This record gives sequence, structure tokens and C-alpha cells, in this order.
Amino acid sequence: MPTIILLTLSNVFMTFAWYGHLKFTSKPLWIVILVSWGIAFFEYCLQVPANRIGHVTFTAAQLKTIQEVITLVVFAAFSVLYLREEFRWNYLVGFALIVLAVFVIFHKW
Repeated sequence: MPTIILLTLSNVFMTFAWYGHLKFTSKPLWIVILVSWGIAFFEYCLQVPANRIGHVTFTAAQLKTIQEVITLVVFAAFSVLYLREEFRWNYLVGFALIVLAVFVIFHKW
């Protein structure tokens, strides 16, 4: 559970670092890059321990899969709530296919 919490928090920082500046297009790119790097620092401070802790229980491929699902959930909420973008049906279908990939990766074959 600590791994999931840390990965979720790190993805919140990552999403703001990568996409938060889209609301501030009038700012110079160099400023946006520096601010994004500053935000990304906190993402790394959470991501690295999450992977270190999680690798005791999960394989690296499983950790990456968990992270990608969390990233999609966080990004979907971010794009709707922060960027005020529409969540379309095809996004949901695409996310469902990724959940199918999660099943394939985590299933004991």
C-alpha cells in the first residue's frame, strides 16, 4: 500500500510538471521549464522510494504497469478538473484496454 500511495502522489506532481503550464501559455518557455523541473524534483523524491519499496513485492514490469494505470487515472482527473477538457468515450475504451494489459501482466500464467 505505501507503494501505491507514493506512486499516486508522485504522479500528481509529474502531471503538474508536464501539463500544468498549459494554462500559462503567456509565460516564457524557459520559466516554464525551470518551474517544471522544480516540481519534478518532488515527483522523483516520491517515485524513487516507491519503486525501491515496491520492488520487494512486485517485479519491475509490474511496478511500471501500476504506475501507468495510476498515471492515466491522475491525468484523466487532471485534464477534466484542471484543464477543463472533455473526457470522451474513446479515452475510456483506451483505458479499458490498458486495464486488460494489467490483467495480462499480473495473471499467473
